[in-house]
Amino acid sequence: MSDKLEVGSIGWIDLTVLNAKQVRDFYSGVIGWKPEDVSMGDYADFNMTSPDSGTPSAGICHKRGVNANLPSVWMAYFIVADMKESLAKVSKLGGKVLIEPKSMGEHGSIAVIEDPAGAVCALFEQA
Repeated sequence: MSDKLEVGSIGWIDLTVLNAKQVRDFYSGVIGWKPEDVSMGDYADFNMTSPDSGTPSAGICHKRGVNANLPSVWMAYFIVADMKESLAKVSKLGGKVLIEPKSMGEHGSIAVIEDPAGAVCALFEQA
């Protein structure tokens, strides 16, 4: 059995904002998530975990470094089988590639796209 997520599923969601600590505290209070620091070198982003299981449910990130150009939206990361093929279809079908693929190390690669209606999401190809 494979540990890979199913193509077409949502592999992750996160929110990238200028005031990540304030937003972390907001969602912690509203939803009940428990934040866990994720080291980004000289600062920390946050995994927001289930208070029951401790399983990460979402991320809240600072809008800096590799995340500086991400829009401040709840970003869904959709699992794709082949990043190159999917990105070729984005343009062909009237969308835009906003952020070209970048490596997520041993996990795979991501790219950010905009669909023809202007909605933004990320594509994730697993390693």
